[in-house]
Amino acid sequence: MSVAWLIQRAAAELSLFAAAGFLLFALDDLALDLIYFARRGWRAATVYRRHPRADSRVLADDPDAGWIAVFIPAWDEAAVIGQMLRATLGRFDYPDFTLLVGHYRNDPATAAAIAAVADARVVAVDVGTDGPTTKADCLNRLYTALVRLETERGRRAKAVVLHDAEDLVHPQELRLFNRLIGRAGVVQLPVVPLIDPVSPWIGGHYCDEFAESHGRDLVVREAVGASIPLAGVGCAISREALGRLAVAEDGRPFAGSSMTEDYEMGLRLGALGEKTVFVRLPVIHGQRGVVASRGHFPATLPAAVRQKARWLGGIAFSGWDRLGWGGHWGERWFRMRDRRGPLAALLLVAGYLAALLWGQLWLAQQLGAPAVAVPPGLAALLKITAALLVWRVLLRAGFTASAYGWSEGLMSLPRMFVGNLVAILAARRALGIHLSGGPKTWDKTDHMFPAEAAR
Repeated sequence: MSVAWLIQRAAAELSLFAAAGFLLFALDDLALDLIYFARRGWRAATVYRRHPRADSRVLADDPDAGWIAVFIPAWDEAAVIGQMLRATLGRFDYPDFTLLVGHYRNDPATAAAIAAVADARVVAVDVGTDGPTTKADCLNRLYTALVRLETERGRRAKAVVLHDAEDLVHPQELRLFNRLIGRAGVVQLPVVPLIDPVSPWIGGHYCDEFAESHGRDLVVREAVGASIPLAGVGCAISREALGRLAVAEDGRPFAGSSMTEDYEMGLRLGALGEKTVFVRLPVIHGQRGVVASRGHFPATLPAAVRQKARWLGGIAFSGWDRLGWGGHWGERWFRMRDRRGPLAALLLVAGYLAALLWGQLWLAQQLGAPAVAVPPGLAALLKITAALLVWRVLLRAGFTASAYGWSEGLMSLPRMFVGNLVAILAARRALGIHLSGGPKTWDKTDHMFPAEAAR
């Protein structure tokens, strides 16, 4: 038994495992693609023949503009929160809103930055404890503050909107939420990561992933009747729906022990019978750009791994235990897709190891070693998965190009390797956190506010 034979067997077994798993994932993605393009074709042939395509210009002044409360949880955000609040106050084109900003008593720098924004529409909320707790705990304390504020003002908010301390809001988003809340209990807008010239690879891979997931996945998710998970930013919850959940959860509507309380919120409200919708409204029809929440995402590998580990752990590990597999076929399908991240990371590791071993065998062959044949069945499987991978890569490039232009679309091709590396490292970290009993505090990353918006 030679070393070459052992390497060949290991390469073949790893290739078979990875290729079989990738084939199943690729067929799953292909089903999603077929529904997406069929839906686009059907709407073009029916709906848009009878009705013009809408854009943000339909959001004219509404005499029934309700009071909207915006929750902004903040821990260690002194570097960005002041800029964000000033930009938000200047950008929102809406007559009746309040920004409730939660801060901790042992974070005086953040409290001072909030206090420096002298505007009656900003309500600083000392959450009454040392931080960091969890983000969900901060949001629950903001909910309690909202109830007190409603009592003081003698009126009830129409909706609660969620944003983070680094978000660049869209001027028309509150008008859009006001128009739709009532028809739906939950409204999620697209999230559009900003291009970071300092981090074209790490920061840039978020652009590719959100362009595809918020350009295709959530569109199909709504089409098949599955609940829309919240992204934690650029989303609105009707006050009545949030109140129902608060009653069911002893006054704490946000899942306090969850790493992904925003994701769970959409699914939990959907399970209560609330309609959840995802809305892609063009700013101007025929031009690039939608009403969306924008912001910078982590620009370094450690920060990206921490963030992705939080998402992966909360959705794939904890979410399985906390939310189960309820609902109809569409709901179950998308919960399965949400939770396949750890398996995908394992398949990626197997695939890269297999490629490394085949590369060693090829190099040995160039140096005079006997040629190594790939089993015919495995060769056929690899060709099929390679063809499906080409389709997947081209589709990813198309969605990125539609959001950012073709230069970024082409950049998305090599950035897939960056995304794979982050996914592998994040899965390892998420598993360790899960096995240790889960996070006890807010595992946040440092934030940056867009410089052009701060001026």
